[in-house]
Order: sequence, then C-alpha cells, then structure tokens
Amino acid sequence: MDAEAPEVGSDPSRTILYAQVRDGKPQMSIDEENRLRPLNWPDSGGKVYLGDIAQAALRALGPHDPPRFEEMPAFDEQRWVLVSRANELSMVITSTSYWGFGLFKTCFMNRIELRGPYGLRARCVHDIVASLGHNPWEPARVSKFESVTGSQLAEHRVAWEELVSRASGDMGEDIGEIEDSLRRLRGTDDSVEGILDSAEEALDEARMALADRNAPAVERALGRAYSAIVEADPSTEVRSSEALATEYLLDEVPLVDLSEEE
Repeated sequence: MDAEAPEVGSDPSRTILYAQVRDGKPQMSIDEENRLRPLNWPDSGGKVYLGDIAQAALRALGPHDPPRFEEMPAFDEQRWVLVSRANELSMVITSTSYWGFGLFKTCFMNRIELRGPYGLRARCVHDIVASLGHNPWEPARVSKFESVTGSQLAEHRVAWEELVSRASGDMGEDIGEIEDSLRRLRGTDDSVEGILDSAEEALDEARMALADRNAPAVERALGRAYSAIVEADPSTEVRSSEALATEYLLDEVPLVDLSEEE
C-alpha cells in the first residue's frame, strides 16, 4: 500500500481518511458480479469479512448502489477494495493489514476515499464516527500506522475532526435558521402560540440530538419544527389556504338565525 497522507482541503472534491479496524465482522457473501451481499446469498461467489469500519461507512453513505469489489478478498477474506455510490457521493474502501501479517483483526486498517460535495463528505464522516462510538483514527500500533499512511496521528485526528465539525456546524445552522423563523412569529398571533411551542420543543430535541452526534434524530426533529413553523406562518400556503377556505365558507354558507324558532 502506498503511503499517502490524509487529504482535507487539498482536493476540493476528495477526502482520504484512514481508520483502525477493531472488529473483522460481519462476514458477508460476494455474488457472481463481485457485489457485496448478505451472508448465505444464493450462488455466492465467495465470502468476505467486511469489518466494523466498512460497515459503518456504508451505512453512513445512505441509500447506495450495491457495493462492488474492485479487488477481490485474498485468502484471509479481509484484504479487498470495495466501491459504492450514493447520488453525488462516491466511496472507495481499501482493507489491508499494516502490522502483524494480518494474523489478528486489529492488524487491519481501512483507507476511505470519498468524492463529492464537501458538505456530503462531512456528513458521511460525521455519521461514521457517531455510529462507531470510538475514534477510528486511533490505531493499535501507532508507529506502524504512521509509517504506512505517511502522516502523524495528530494529522489523522485533525482530518477526521474537521469533517465532523463541519457537519455539526451545518446542522447547527439549520437549527438556527428555524429558530430565527420561530422568533419572528412569536407574538404575531395568539392562535398559533401552541403550534410555536411544539416547534420550540422540537428544536430542543434537535439540539440534544446534535450534542449526541445523532444526525438522523436531528433531521427528524428539524422536520417536525419546520412543519410547525409552516403551519403557524400566515405567509405560507398552508395558512393562506386555511384563510381562503374560512372566507369562502363565511361567504357561501347562508346564516340561519334560529333564535326566534320555538
């Protein structure tokens, strides 16, 4: 494997990161077209140990094409090159040993190459770190890791953390924008204060989810907050349609005075 430093910012469309594999599982199958499939796939063309890093990376990629092996696993089923794509974002994962001749699961590391818009790359890396629950750049053998990758451990940490920080910042900005909209609507109409209260509760949930690095929960909470803001805002189509419907009913439905009826 060629030594190559983590690249953040040197290429506007590419990020390269290195991660320590801690668990070789899950074991999966490879179909006749060299695509990754669940274990015991019919007509399997072989087996592979995907590992915790690659599994987290593919999940973070989101809905994607079936991953395909550019280089098939060697005899130990943990040396391979895997590629996949999700819309504008593409991913190449290379699994290789960097110490101990690949005799143990911690002998392996993954090189992750991402191409696509920086914001999407950042979000993907954020979700990888969040799902792992540990720092992927912390190796089992520091000197070997640094030698093979050509970068110091501090450089690896910065490469990962810059992307995580960018994704967190983007989600924080989304929360701030909806919060600004909520402030503008406060006090404008007493009838929507309850709706705005529900939006504020959702924003609180989004902030807590962001602190926990739970991006999907952030998105769900923001979705609820945004829906409430749209419902409460008189300038939106929802409120305008409701107002027109009410006006139509008042104009068209005859008023029957029953006060004098026995």
